[in-house]
Amino acid sequence: MSDGAPASVGSGDAAAPEGAVLLGGITADEVQPLQLYRATMPNGTALCVGVHEGRFFAVKDYCPHAEFPLSEGTLYANGELECCWHGARFACASGKVLRGPAESDLVRFEVFAVNGDLYVRRGTAPLQSGGAA
Repeated sequence: MSDGAPASVGSGDAAAPEGAVLLGGITADEVQPLQLYRATMPNGTALCVGVHEGRFFAVKDYCPHAEFPLSEGTLYANGELECCWHGARFACASGKVLRGPAESDLVRFEVFAVNGDLYVRRGTAPLQSGGAA
């Protein structure tokens, strides 16, 4: 979906969207609100995955400031993702930097839930401005 919202498909002959790949190490049912998880793409790229206000998100699992795993950080109720090493904060939906010391936005991915599995593809929608929305 172009707005970054997860596409949820319950049952039947649903297929992953074009260009999306299956995430390893986690299923849609395992992802709990305000929790962060590490999952891997088939090429070995680690992602930080979560759900906020009913919407899945996925970003590369490293803080651009010092490459610490974001999956070891904190997801706050306002949608801010905090790196626990130096306190950089990002909007979980858009990947935008909200507080330094990081200066670069996160690399984000669209997330699709299909029959209980999670699929991702590189985010193509424009970043939303402001906050964690």
